[in-house]
Amino acid sequence: MEGDKASLTIKSWKEDDRPREKLLVKGKSTLSDAELIAILLGSGSKDETAVDLAKRILSTIKNNLNELGRLSVSDLIKFKGIGEAKAISIITALELGRRRALQSALAKPKITSSKSVFNVMHPIIGELKHEEFWIIYLNNANKILFQEQISKGGLTQTVVDTRLVFKRALETSATGLILCHNHPSGRINPSHADKLLTQKLKEGGEILDIKVLDHVIISDQVYFSFADENIL
Repeated sequence: MEGDKASLTIKSWKEDDRPREKLLVKGKSTLSDAELIAILLGSGSKDETAVDLAKRILSTIKNNLNELGRLSVSDLIKFKGIGEAKAISIITALELGRRRALQSALAKPKITSSKSVFNVMHPIIGELKHEEFWIIYLNNANKILFQEQISKGGLTQTVVDTRLVFKRALETSATGLILCHNHPSGRINPSHADKLLTQKLKEGGEILDIKVLDHVIISDQVYFSFADENIL
């Protein structure tokens, strides 16, 4: 009820305050780029509201936030109504957004080859003294969505629950899978059980339109790729 009452009185607030109140009442996703920038600005001038000032700035860069992120303090203070403090606020917010995007990209590396699988998984299982079986779930751009240990201590068809594998794939909206396990012995050639399990998961994925892209066996220094050896 309090939120409903607040939304009914928005028109009575000063226009410069509306973006802040709109965020509180309706959530951040309802604000336009100009309204979000207006919050950073804090205020406009006697001739222009903070929202109008933000719109004016955006109009000069064709409403492209990437271009806004390239503007310096000296570029921004050329706009009437923007002082050094406001310019710094805008630059700081956009830099935080850039760093957040960078962290997301690094957290979900793109798999481009069996070597990239090795680079991702070797720190996790490459030097273990026991076997672990993992699944890497990928989106349609081959970026990692999720990694999960499926079994530990051995590798047979009964250890790996194929239903769980595809349940996770559907939950994460994965379009591709990479199977991965380690051989503590250092011998990387696939066993008969490895081949049977790979085929079983591949056939299960075909029903759901989820591709098994590779099965990579990792030791402490080298690896074996089913895809590279054309036995997938």
